[in-house]
Amino acid sequence: MKGQNPIILIPARLASTRLPNKPLAQICGLPMIVQVLKRAQEADCGRVVVAAAEAEIADAVESAGGEAILTDPDLPSGSDRIHAALQAVDTDGRHEAIINLQGDLPTLEPHLVKACLTALAGADMSTLVAEITNEAERDNPNVVKAVLSPREAHIGKALYFTRATAPSGDGPLYHHIGIYGYTRAALDKFVALPPSPLEQRERLEQLRALEAGFTIHAAIVDTVPVGVDTPADLAHAEAVLTEQNK
Repeated sequence: MKGQNPIILIPARLASTRLPNKPLAQICGLPMIVQVLKRAQEADCGRVVVAAAEAEIADAVESAGGEAILTDPDLPSGSDRIHAALQAVDTDGRHEAIINLQGDLPTLEPHLVKACLTALAGADMSTLVAEITNEAERDNPNVVKAVLSPREAHIGKALYFTRATAPSGDGPLYHHIGIYGYTRAALDKFVALPPSPLEQRERLEQLRALEAGFTIHAAIVDTVPVGVDTPADLAHAEAVLTEQNK
């Protein structure tokens, strides 16, 4: 994405039913949001800003030397939060490629950010998938599957996302990883759209984009970062980071 001046935006808020104050949970001696900030910085793709819903998150980021911007805590989604942050930190519209990196992926391998950015070429949006190798994930509705049409090596065009087991027949199934790239125009358009019927039915925000005719390219990668939603996930993430840092 040469010439697109990428920016990585990390939405974060304290409200979490399964893990209260999740962004500030300690992992290897640092708040989780700071661990995610470091992974984004290690990707070396461009400016990194945390879109914080609360001052406590912004304080933790700034204490670690990072950049944060406060956003309305009542915004309905991470996409709305990064859009509000972008409007605040880039009033001149210099950043044309935007990465939305979830604030609960502390074990993210930095090269995944680059893969998402590369996949954005020629599309409105991009994301990541990994082939499902754990049989239990095939029928697990908590594992979102991406239905792809092959486009080129390691990149497919997303046709649909679902909690069901799809597509049927022989062949790989792909585990969707919740990292998104947007062109600036696509992000502006996306947040202005109302929730779509399939989005509401599947509870998957990206279906709003597909129903509106957006093109989404998915980079096929070989690793799935640990998402932290529960105390058990937190312990798992700590173990993974401890192993990576040896």
